[in-house]
Amino acid sequence: MQTTVQPPQTTTATPWRIPAFRRFTSANLISAAGSAMAPLALAYSVIEQGGGAGSLGLVLATNTLPTIVFLVVGGVFADRLSRSRILFLGNLLAAAAQGALAVTVATGHATTLSIAACGLVSGTAASFIVPAMQGAVAQIVPEEHLQRANALLRLPGNAVKVLGPVVGGLVVAASDAAWALAWDALTFAVAAVLLLTLRLEAPPAPRTGVLADLRAGWDGFRSRTWLWTYTAAGAVLVAAWLAGFQLLGPLVAAREYAGARDWGLVQAAFSAGLLAGTLVCLRWKPYRLLTVAVATSGALALPLAALAAALPLPVVLAATLLAGVGLDVAIVAWSTAFQRHVPQAEQGRMSAFNGIGERLAIPLGYLVTALAAHLWTPRTALLACAALITAAAALNLCVRDVHRICR
Repeated sequence: MQTTVQPPQTTTATPWRIPAFRRFTSANLISAAGSAMAPLALAYSVIEQGGGAGSLGLVLATNTLPTIVFLVVGGVFADRLSRSRILFLGNLLAAAAQGALAVTVATGHATTLSIAACGLVSGTAASFIVPAMQGAVAQIVPEEHLQRANALLRLPGNAVKVLGPVVGGLVVAASDAAWALAWDALTFAVAAVLLLTLRLEAPPAPRTGVLADLRAGWDGFRSRTWLWTYTAAGAVLVAAWLAGFQLLGPLVAAREYAGARDWGLVQAAFSAGLLAGTLVCLRWKPYRLLTVAVATSGALALPLAALAAALPLPVVLAATLLAGVGLDVAIVAWSTAFQRHVPQAEQGRMSAFNGIGERLAIPLGYLVTALAAHLWTPRTALLACAALITAAAALNLCVRDVHRICR
């Protein structure tokens, strides 16, 4: 059965009553169920073949680099071709890469180079999937239901993020990394099959060259003050959050709290907050979408400040829970604002330019934190990260255009 999707018309139906949305959500959930296990399985596939920190760093870099290099190209294609076809081919390519990796690990032929090569292919697939997904939702769902649709898309994915790493750890511990990687490949393949029957028409766009599309996309990005300022603030926020929470958080937990046990509780609180934030978005529909997105993203400073002050664990858990709520509300509000205020024919490129700014911030944040570790204590560095997040959100709220992006 094939589902042909025309541009959405105003309707009283909820997103769940739209067959194409159910199919799209199912594909997203299934692929997320595999991807949640992939990082752990990838790490242990390197460890099992004798690799150390250098080998793991190489593998992670080759997985991340294509999403930076090819993301804008993926955005151009998302504005020129059928987004459902791009999603199908992207998931199929990811399934092939993870399947090949599972076979090499299972047969004992895995090397750092072969694992990195498969990661390179998977990262390339992701660079085409990400821009196509953002525009696909707006093609499937009527405008008045976009926020609810964005929240419903995140709800099962957030639940999988809680359970996926736990299940992945059990699978790897009971057998080996190959089974978790094979599961990831299977979920990508099933998602591709579901997306194959979803037919989204190519966005209406002038048939110009790729370079001309890139130039036009960049001009459109620069001309939207609310878009590039949100991207710039987001880059600072993402860098500070990942450096503070992912890099410095475990160090402070080891020194000031009960180590891995308490850090596991902190991570669980954050995941619970993401789920709670999705539920909030199903009920609350703010008018000033971008203002809410900017303000709630500032909640990420709370757990970093709490850890820096070495507050009691219950306070840290409460702060982390609020950060998760704030982040998920920010993501849903931002996605809805983006889909409402960027024309269909430009959403792929605008999403790519926004995404590349945040992805470039990841290695930069880790690098700056590594350098700062020689000058500051982890608690001082955490406080600096919290201050950066607060400043980025506050300065972005000073941009007049941000408050004009409303429902």
